[in-house]
Amino acid sequence: MREDSLSPREHEIAEAYAGGDTYHIIAERLCIAPSTVRTHLAAIYRKLCVSSKLELHKVLGGANPSTISEGEQAALISELALSLEEAISRERALSEVLRIISGSEGRIDEVIEKLLGFALELCDAEFGLLLEYNVDRGFRATYTKGIPPVFHEWWVERGDFLPSPQTAIGRMAASHEVVNIVDVRAEGIYKTDDPLRSATVDLGGARSFTAIPMLAGKRLIGAFTIYRQQLRPFDEKTVQLAQMFADQSAIAIENARMMSELRSKVGPTK
Repeated sequence: MREDSLSPREHEIAEAYAGGDTYHIIAERLCIAPSTVRTHLAAIYRKLCVSSKLELHKVLGGANPSTISEGEQAALISELALSLEEAISRERALSEVLRIISGSEGRIDEVIEKLLGFALELCDAEFGLLLEYNVDRGFRATYTKGIPPVFHEWWVERGDFLPSPQTAIGRMAASHEVVNIVDVRAEGIYKTDDPLRSATVDLGGARSFTAIPMLAGKRLIGAFTIYRQQLRPFDEKTVQLAQMFADQSAIAIENARMMSELRSKVGPTK
């Protein structure tokens, strides 16, 4: 495939990436998310029929791979090592999740607490909440981890609530899709004194966060939310990792609910 099949933005990203820049350097320079850079690169690789950075470098008229500088080779090795480390972390996370669930013996509080804590560690987030959802009453913060005390008190006092449709949780509830907020202070809703957004920023100190729907089939049963107190947006891989914890939390909660219903029908054992 010809190089001129690329759009101007794709060509700019391809040249930068082949020249040794990382996703994050390119994203920062172009004022876009690292996940957007990856999306562009996937299209670039497809259009140019290449499968590696070295092949991309050659197609764009760069030096033969054997003559690439030591610095560029080191950058490539570092990037490959990082990708391998991410894959290993993801595999370990899945193994740990399965271990937690299999060893819980139905202790749902213990399962969720461990899942939430493990998610914060691997996703490099400061605090998180698991909100259970009832179609009549709305959301309630059932489980929290690492949350600032004053923000925790706000949730306790709040009890059940229906968020504004403009909030991230409101948008997530309506779409049943992940809502990833780069900067909670930059969105217009923060300037409207919405109670949830104001508390998230002013009491929780949050800057970047993601809200992930917890589904049982097509039915919304909650939200898995993780927060960073610095302006560090969650990239696509981190969101996918958090999605895994959200999915497993949904399974654990649904299993606990069904077991509770079964016990109530059967009655107490003698």
